[in-house]
Amino acid sequence: MPYFPTRKLTILGLDPGVRRNGQILTTQIEIPNEFLQNGPRGYRVHVIDFDASHKVLYESTVIPKTANRDDAPPDDPFAGKPTDELIADPAFHSFMVYGIVMKTLARFEYALGRRVGWSFDGPQIQVAPHAFADANAFYTDDAKGLLFGYFPDSKTREMVYACLSHEVVAHETTHALLDGLRERYTAPSSPQQAGFHEGFADIVALLSILSAPEVAEKALDLGLPGNKSNMIDKSAVTLKALKSSALLGLAAQMGEALSGMHGQALRRSVELPPGDYLNSPDYQEPHQCGEVLVAAVMNAYLQTWVRRLDKMSDSPRLDRERVVEEGAELADRLLTMCIRAIDYCPPTDLQFCDFASAVLTADWELNPRDNKYQIRATLLESFKAYGIEPRSKRTDGQEGAWDAPPEELKFFYDRTHFEAMKSDPEELFRFLWENQDAFKLNQQAFTHVLSVRPCVRIGRDGFVLRETVVEYHQRLELAARELGAIGVKKPEEMPDGTPVVLFGGNAVVFDEYGHLKYNIGNSIINNAQPELQSNRLDYLWRHGYFRKGASKLQAFSRMHRIRGSQWFSDVRRPQGEEV
Repeated sequence: MPYFPTRKLTILGLDPGVRRNGQILTTQIEIPNEFLQNGPRGYRVHVIDFDASHKVLYESTVIPKTANRDDAPPDDPFAGKPTDELIADPAFHSFMVYGIVMKTLARFEYALGRRVGWSFDGPQIQVAPHAFADANAFYTDDAKGLLFGYFPDSKTREMVYACLSHEVVAHETTHALLDGLRERYTAPSSPQQAGFHEGFADIVALLSILSAPEVAEKALDLGLPGNKSNMIDKSAVTLKALKSSALLGLAAQMGEALSGMHGQALRRSVELPPGDYLNSPDYQEPHQCGEVLVAAVMNAYLQTWVRRLDKMSDSPRLDRERVVEEGAELADRLLTMCIRAIDYCPPTDLQFCDFASAVLTADWELNPRDNKYQIRATLLESFKAYGIEPRSKRTDGQEGAWDAPPEELKFFYDRTHFEAMKSDPEELFRFLWENQDAFKLNQQAFTHVLSVRPCVRIGRDGFVLRETVVEYHQRLELAARELGAIGVKKPEEMPDGTPVVLFGGNAVVFDEYGHLKYNIGNSIINNAQPELQSNRLDYLWRHGYFRKGASKLQAFSRMHRIRGSQWFSDVRRPQGEEV
């Protein structure tokens, strides 16, 4: 019986605002093959074309049926079609969002070595490609979905569709996947935790595109008009040239349409020069804070790529195919590192320094030698250049990576069964209970095991790593007047009777034999960093999170609203009103 695990689908390779010789760039992606219903609707993604602004439910895209499920996948329905036809075809819009969501999901599952669920009950995320008439796109767990807007270009008044931006769809899908992996990262904590959601989603979107050789090659040619040679000048792939290329800008069409400036991407974080931004009041907004993380990671990527190209040849000309291969392979490696790092991040109150240690640990576990790229050393240097000092102070040749628990810290395994712990949260809770002192559990707090996830990961050399990743939280409720008794400073002017909730929690990683490898997290009261809870409460108090009616989270819809756009000013100003 034949087996067809994947199928091909035509999508826009980059944002519609990025064109070569006047043509929008298209590409084919390979996505998991599955039985589809109209929509398209698969086992993980359900496209529902409902427009809330006009209260219209558009007809579902009809899926051609094969005679037998064992037949080869149907041909790509959009292969070879002119891009003008694709842009005007609602069916293409639906298939494009379906394809990119599935591709991003598959990439996460490959990197993590297991199935990845959404944060809400149910296996399917609902995707609305034309959800509303607004310059916005966002993920919402309340609606269990991804919503993409549409709006008129500020100059041409032609319609711009967020669902046709490859980067925007991958970015929003990453929000949904990250929420499923770390549910408290959307809770109010600090600018860096909110900024991490934004920065990480940008990193995944950019590296996903760069890891596709056919897309990277087309984008690389944008800076070389008319060049049809199989060779490329070294001067075209310098650090400066690559920073300003179409490869590193997010959502060019949306940025250009909103700003009225040709070639203006929505965000170009890579051009942010090194500096200490995280303590600046100008970088407390989530998107701006997240750009610091993006700049650190993407500059490390470019530095490593250029270094590899310099070693290829002393000639002023380089083989185009090799240039693209090196960039795509490196992007794929770095994307895998960043996704795997989530399992090595604390589940509460995340800081960029935690992610720095996590990504260095994730790669060291599977690629200890790192001979080809020396990417960890470059990443470490880039993190530090942007004021991101890894949380771990490990210095035994793996600077910045997490340390194993100290040998003097004894864990007891004799009253639990690891085979059961790999799938049973109750058995895992008993392990925590029997080792309360080692885990520094707060005796008054409520402890909850959120997830137990066995993983099988494969390194570049074929090495197989088997781990079990556990996430647990602790929650302590008390009145503001009680904070001082546990060493937490009460924010000034906060009434003594104000209800306060403190969180702690760890990511616990076991090896294949059931022994604890890493214990990564933040206790409710961290003796090593007693200021963490005090700083968190002070930040939340100053930003109004304790006011009556304040939501636990600044919604993604508001976080993603395009700020300062001329288009918003134009369409919302009454006729005849002076500016």
